[in-house]
Amino acid sequence: MIQQTIDQLWEPYINQNPHARKVYNLFLNRGEEIVNDHIALRTFAHSRTQIDKLAAVFVKNGYIENGKYHFAEKKLNALHYEHPHDKNLPKIFISQLELDEFSPEFRNEIDQIVAQIDEQIIQSDDFVYSGVQWGELSFKTYNLLRKESEYAAWLYANGFVANHFTVSVNHLKTFTNLQAVNEFLKQNGFSMNANPNEIKGSPELFLEQSSIKSGLIRVDFIEGSQEIPSCYYEFALRYPLANGNLFNGFIAESADKIFESTDFYSK
Repeated sequence: MIQQTIDQLWEPYINQNPHARKVYNLFLNRGEEIVNDHIALRTFAHSRTQIDKLAAVFVKNGYIENGKYHFAEKKLNALHYEHPHDKNLPKIFISQLELDEFSPEFRNEIDQIVAQIDEQIIQSDDFVYSGVQWGELSFKTYNLLRKESEYAAWLYANGFVANHFTVSVNHLKTFTNLQAVNEFLKQNGFSMNANPNEIKGSPELFLEQSSIKSGLIRVDFIEGSQEIPSCYYEFALRYPLANGNLFNGFIAESADKIFESTDFYSK
């Protein structure tokens, strides 16, 4: 059952993001078998859309919460979930925008957006990959949200979809480190998120991460079609703890910068 949900998240991600498909094919053509380390989802900290609403389908299928993260500058909180028995299933990282920290005008816009979501969708297992659920998109609204939060603008335009999938570098056979992965991607025309460095984290923190910048996709707004940031691919290399088990959490400082892979100004 949960594999069906993961597949439903994967299909629009790979089909609607040509740059993600190109990355995927590059590794396949190199003879790699790609294992997903984690899938990231975004939402609003609103009573109708908060983290537990998106997590419900995973929890119902055996996932448990296993980490909390706070991002003060971006006004985000996040939880990560993992399956305690099936280690082949990807971890799920769900973040939410803390609306109480924004202007009244901003909060009013989000309230109007969220109010349009059908309650049946929210209660269904399909909610997590349901896309845009608030009717026609307005570029004026998109830009209004961007003034206070790139994250909010991205979520408004892209809806409930996988923000990114993550290649487990530990499972790759032809790369010895994350730097080699990054060089391979750059040689094939991809731009890396280099804020502040291409590799976030360190062996001492037991996790290294990198990501390409999100591609641009054309979206229809009521004012006309516009190119905006979509989704991206991430790469994670995990290191063993003293007990020999790989670190399975996340580093907030690193994730904070990874979020910026979808920022409009980063293109």
